[in-house]
Amino acid sequence: MKAIIPVAGAGTKLRPHSYTQPKALIPLAGKTVLSIIIDQLREADINEFIFIVGYLGDKIRDYVEAKYPELQAHYVQQIDRQGIGHAINLARGIVNNDEVFVVLGDTICEYDVKEVASSPDSMIGVRKVDDPREFGVAEINEHGYIDHVVEKPQIPKSNMALVGIYKIKEAELLFQCLENNFLQGLRTHGEYSLTDALDCMLRQGAKFKAFKVESWFDCGRKETLLESNATLLRKFAPQNGRDHHFENTVIIYPVSIGEGCDIKNSIIGPNVTIGDNTTINYSIVRDSIVGSFSNLYDIVLEDSLIGSDTGLRGETRQLNIGDNTSIDLG
Repeated sequence: MKAIIPVAGAGTKLRPHSYTQPKALIPLAGKTVLSIIIDQLREADINEFIFIVGYLGDKIRDYVEAKYPELQAHYVQQIDRQGIGHAINLARGIVNNDEVFVVLGDTICEYDVKEVASSPDSMIGVRKVDDPREFGVAEINEHGYIDHVVEKPQIPKSNMALVGIYKIKEAELLFQCLENNFLQGLRTHGEYSLTDALDCMLRQGAKFKAFKVESWFDCGRKETLLESNATLLRKFAPQNGRDHHFENTVIIYPVSIGEGCDIKNSIIGPNVTIGDNTTINYSIVRDSIVGSFSNLYDIVLEDSLIGSDTGLRGETRQLNIGDNTSIDLG
């Protein structure tokens, strides 16, 4: 089984951060979105990964090679982004008709990955949502199998959204359906959709069983990213220990503080992730994510997303600041 992870998206809803950092590498609860996905798949003994990269793809490669040198990793460039279906099809020559486990690069869910990977059925992850018009939607029969999938329907017949996790046994049929959609020019909302290819597979007799994920963390926008950070900190923070000792500083857990940080005369937490080698002095930081190699002095931050290599001084603000920035609010 090979894992395919599309990470070529521009992450427009997370700008300015996604100008300089792929969305999949934004810090989250002491990890990154991508590392959480890889760690989950490795629990199911999946060790061969195909990363569909695009803008800033070299950062994805550098990160994976540094953090996961043991992985058998392939990198495929998606120069012209024409949708997830187009991205998946680029991996065809590497898959060689093996089973594939597709996880979208901004999808973090809690589920039993071993059970899904070992199932004799092809599987699609779903979760009930209030407004399914913004998602791919699955119509599920009484036996738990999927009859039909449709991308962002205006009149949904189901409220079960596709979360972006797919275990596909019939890879050859998947690529045949993708190719057929390309030849027909079948686009949904201007893109070649993976959902359309899956529906093609269903019409040709493939069977997909739905599995419900326990939690689905939205990492696509600043507000939901901060909410996901807080939830995941409660899950991961105990692993980080409570042995932080910083001069004249109060730590209110849960927090995740990276290596080499220098923090003095401050209050940190709750629900704060801080990257490596960041300096904080005379500041209060809560419900925020701060990147690596940043410098905060005499500032109060709440509900803020701060990039790496950033300098901030003075006053209380709610901020959304990208990398390589210097701001004096004094």
